[in-house]
Amino acid sequence: MAAAFVTHLGGDRVEVRSAGSAPADTVNPAVVAAMSEVGIDISAEVPKVLTTEAVQASDVVITMGCGDACPFFPGKRYLDWKLDDPAGQGVEAVRQIRDQIEQRIRGLLAELGIEAAA
Repeated sequence: MAAAFVTHLGGDRVEVRSAGSAPADTVNPAVVAAMSEVGIDISAEVPKVLTTEAVQASDVVITMGCGDACPFFPGKRYLDWKLDDPAGQGVEAVRQIRDQIEQRIRGLLAELGIEAAA
């Protein structure tokens, strides 16, 4: 959801990489539905494994509880966002997580001096 919001709100001003330390085989259908409600289609997305190369190529690394499973490199900016895991939850619960992620992404973009799209 975070990558989708960065792409949607930041456009071509931001390069986004999305991956997880232990990704599922498919994107959670409740997440797809919740994002669709706000006009973002992630139905064609495929979960990817977080690689060392992806972290090395990033300026800001947002983690959501991956702990020691995430590569760490000095000099990178890391944000560890404590959020409920949408896995196994219905759309009602995912909406709240989605909205928290959107608020955090909007704040991060503003902090980076990137005006969010409407």
